[in-house]
Amino acid sequence: MKTNSNAYKVKLGIFVSLGILILFLIIFFIGTNQNLFGSKFRINTNFRNVSGLQIGAQVRFSGIAIGTVENIAIINDSTVNVEAVMDLDVKKFIKKDSKASIASEGVIGNKILIISQGSTKLPEIKDGATITSMEPLEFDAILSSVQVTAENAEIITSELALLLNNVNNGEGTIGKLMNDEEMAKDLDKTMENLRKSSKGLNENMEAAKSNFLLRGYFKKKEKEKEKEAERLKKEAEKKEKEAKKQAEKAKK
Repeated sequence: MKTNSNAYKVKLGIFVSLGILILFLIIFFIGTNQNLFGSKFRINTNFRNVSGLQIGAQVRFSGIAIGTVENIAIINDSTVNVEAVMDLDVKKFIKKDSKASIASEGVIGNKILIISQGSTKLPEIKDGATITSMEPLEFDAILSSVQVTAENAEIITSELALLLNNVNNGEGTIGKLMNDEEMAKDLDKTMENLRKSSKGLNENMEAAKSNFLLRGYFKKKEKEKEKEAERLKKEAEKKEKEAKKQAEKAKK
């Protein structure tokens, strides 16, 4: 009887000890996750809409979890204050111009608070200070924007289809050009007349050059071109000589 009683007590003691050990482990992990141990500091930031951010949410800096959201309070009808607790070790990296924003873990994950990197030239933030914030982009707003874009694309597609249908049916100016054979022939004739006119103009210019009344004019123009070419040639030679002189001086 006594042997059974002692065995029962031993088993009970082991069970209670394991329970206490598991309890301590749970407290340790929760405390580590919630920054209950070690030195810490607080910052505040204000939003118009916290977009589902909850107390206990992670605070991240450069993709690393550095703290948790400790309190969320409505200040007035347009301001919500968020207070975060973070490890004191990262305080030196958070500057006065750092900004807070709200993001999601994945596409539809839990909301987290993101602290951006500030300017290295500015001093670090003080305990309890308030930093500026960037309003979160609501998923509903994104869906509304996508819906508007899709509706606009549908309207453009339908109008384009109507335009192509009118062109195929020979309606409108483009449709007539594409489908009216007579108009196409007239357009070909117009282009042919333009080519003939251009050829005739060239022939007239050559004939004008041979005319003794205009021969002096064209010779004068040719002499002016020759003088201009000669002037440009002399300027180029002069620049080349100056460059050679400067090169020789530099060698000396």
